[in-house]
Amino acid sequence: MATLSELFRDHFGHEEHLYGWLLNRFADDLDAGGPVAEICRDHLDASRADAVQLRLLAALHRIVLRGDAPELERFYPNLGGNDAYVTAWPLFEKVLAAHVDELRAGLEVAPQTNEVGRSACLLIGIFEAVRRTGLHRIRLLEPGASAGLNLLVDRCHFYGEDWAYGPTDSPLTIDTQSSGVGPVLFEVVARRGCDLAPVDVSTAAGREYLTSFVWPHQVDRHARLAGALQVAASDPPVVDVGSADTWLKEQLTEATDADVLTVVWQSITEQYWPIEVRTGVRAAVAEARGRLPIAHVSMEGVPPAQTASGWDIRTDGPALNLDGDVLARSTHHGPPLILA
Repeated sequence: MATLSELFRDHFGHEEHLYGWLLNRFADDLDAGGPVAEICRDHLDASRADAVQLRLLAALHRIVLRGDAPELERFYPNLGGNDAYVTAWPLFEKVLAAHVDELRAGLEVAPQTNEVGRSACLLIGIFEAVRRTGLHRIRLLEPGASAGLNLLVDRCHFYGEDWAYGPTDSPLTIDTQSSGVGPVLFEVVARRGCDLAPVDVSTAAGREYLTSFVWPHQVDRHARLAGALQVAASDPPVVDVGSADTWLKEQLTEATDADVLTVVWQSITEQYWPIEVRTGVRAAVAEARGRLPIAHVSMEGVPPAQTASGWDIRTDGPALNLDGDVLARSTHHGPPLILA
């Protein structure tokens, strides 16, 4: 089993951006018994799946976001910084040492990003589901919804090389980097999600929490999240506390009009569900098929190891599925989409 410092070094495996460099410095400090060792003392036996490294990076990011470490802002691209960080470890070390208790508590906070780029996959799935069924009124249900930002797919503007869809005045515009998509009009008449720990984006703490898990060098993702938070500001989606399997089963027992298509949507969440939850979600959808029009749209796939050279979306990217049929592949953050 890899040590925690090895997990830190292996997560990116390079120093092409701030976080790749910073994780190597964290590993060095952990091995040397510095502030990182004190912060991580209760997590030395953590596994890769625990993502301690991402929890620590996000906890530090929250300190920077709220302005309590202004000396670090110049290294965070999402805050406008572009200074070289290769000699900045003493500054980071000082902040870590000054916030040990907060950062240790941050290791108990599970990563959530609610990546709104995945809405592009949902949109393609809805288009095809509407084409197959002829039903244009949608009830949208999302197990594992985080803050539910992807439930607002109809309030965003999407475009590709030869198509566009959605309100042009939306605060959130997403370039899907795809072509050959045939938009189909639809109306979301009901939307609801669930999560074990929903994020309330009507609060400053909820917005900061989501922002902290977006890597600083991915400025486009920060812009998308900011736009999505604007979309959600006037009418945030309802996200219940609950397990995906039991919640979905309950939702699918509710009666709907005959002309309403229920779309169950999930993205990069199945890998975190216990086997009984994965089985329960599929069983709930299968049971409902005999009672109501339903489509299951999923974007799932374990992201490959991060490297500076990248990877091939066509073979390694998460698959967009509609009722078991692969429609496209993408990155785990969404665009670009490559249609099957």
